[in-house]
Formats: sequence, C-alpha cells, structure tokens
Amino acid sequence: MNINDTKIKKGDLLVSQPFMIDGNFRRTVVFLTEYNEEGALGFILNRPIDFKVDELMPDFPDFDAVGYFGGPVATNTIHYIHKFGEQVEDSIEIKDGIYWGGNFEKLKFLIDNKIITENDIRFYVGYSGWSPGQLEDELIHGSWIIAPFNPNFIFKVKERDLWKKVLENKGSNFEVIAQIPETFFLN
Repeated sequence: MNINDTKIKKGDLLVSQPFMIDGNFRRTVVFLTEYNEEGALGFILNRPIDFKVDELMPDFPDFDAVGYFGGPVATNTIHYIHKFGEQVEDSIEIKDGIYWGGNFEKLKFLIDNKIITENDIRFYVGYSGWSPGQLEDELIHGSWIIAPFNPNFIFKVKERDLWKKVLENKGSNFEVIAQIPETFFLN
C-alpha cells in the first residue's frame, strides 16, 4: 500500500481494536505526530506511569505532572506535547494548536515560572514507531481504527476513559465497540 492511498495523516488518532493482543498497545489511543514515506511516529495518550516528571529528569523544576508511556521504542528518551507553540522555540505544530517538543531550557524556564502548568503539557517516555509500510499493513489487517483528533483527548479526558470516549465520539458502530468489556473473554 502506498502512503498516498491511505486516509491516515499526521495529527490523527490510532485506536487499538478491542481484541489487540500486544500488551504495549492493548486499549490504547496513539496520537500520530509524524506520518510520511519514512514511517510513522506517535505517543500513547492513555498509559500513565508511576513517576512524576521531575523524578524522571535531573535538574528539572519541581513539577507535579505524571509521566506517560509513549511507546516501546527508545524508552530512554523523554518527549513532550504541549499548547505553547511560539513560546517554546523549535516546537513543531502537529494539529490544532498542539505542539511537540521544542527548546528544553525554555520549557524548564516556563515551568519554573508557573507559565506552563500540569494541565498544559504531557511528558512521554519512549514513543510508538512504525517503519515504512508497517502501519499501513497493520491498518489493512484491522489492528487500528483511525479516529479524528480533539485536543481535549490529550488534556481533559481521563486516561482510563480515553479509549472508550474516542470510539464513542467516532459514532455509529464504534459506539458499540466501545462497550466491549476489557475482559470480554470472561463473559
């Protein structure tokens, strides 16, 4: 499948099918921050980890924000998605005023001065990545549902409710899929 044949694009959400076996992606929602001929890259939005961001990074301001598992690739790296575009130089707009990365020293300054709060940014350990053609193959085999992005999905919806909420928002048959219990095999 050619990248031009797919309906997916940077800024879309990938919602795992309810029967996905891969533990890294079971009941996840991935925000695609890159999608091109070289592959795809994104972050799992609904996998909080049991660490505060200031515990993960030395020399970081006191900041009471939870970190998230962004995916199984490069788990020795930290990435961030935020709403502050121009204020954090070198950040990349992904979609609808949501940005990825940027100048880390400027970010620390804005956090230290309480300009950026826990409600404005999310930190991810690792990322989710696909080589050229891999994501398209997974889409053909039904591993993922493509869903439209809404900034509230990152900053307002509770992680435990996100998978279900994105599917319900998609409407139609997806509202039914959203009702499938996580432990469906016990029914």
